Amino acid sequence: MADLLIRPAREADLSVVGAITVQAYSADGYVTAHDDYARTLADATSRFRDADLLVAEDGETGEVLGSVTVVHPGTPYAEISRPGELEFRMLSVSPAARGRGVGEFLVRAVIDRARAAGVSHVVLSSSEKMLAAHRLYQRLGFTRLPERDWSPVPGLDLLAYAYGMPL
Repeated sequence: MADLLIRPAREADLSVVGAITVQAYSADGYVTAHDDYARTLADATSRFRDADLLVAEDGETGEVLGSVTVVHPGTPYAEISRPGELEFRMLSVSPAARGRGVGEFLVRAVIDRARAAGVSHVVLSSSEKMLAAHRLYQRLGFTRLPERDWSPVPGLDLLAYAYGMPL
């Protein structure tokens, strides 16, 4: 992970971020290129405007390898966060960059931001099908938050996870 840099997205990154996000979700069969959620994933401009959009960049080449959307409660991209929490969404890693620790590096950056902001928890929702992501979250210390599980549309069940800030 030493060759990775996490930084706020720039306007020049937005088309790449949108494309990587759709590629990542499509590669795992979570969206098709033409469904409604794929359009939401591709819209990095709205995430840039309404949330904190972070990118993972290859420290040697400058190539954007992945991104995560950091969300505050009550803002347009918030789903399950409450006051005193930070939420993240749309964690994505370019299929070509998988296996380099990019996803973990991005999640750790969210935890660091939450710690710096003094919030009590980081929360997220994840499709019940995203087993590799669930393993990552559990390895990093996230626990299930079943009371906040929900379904945005019939047939799509989202599992909630939380990470408590150590004292």
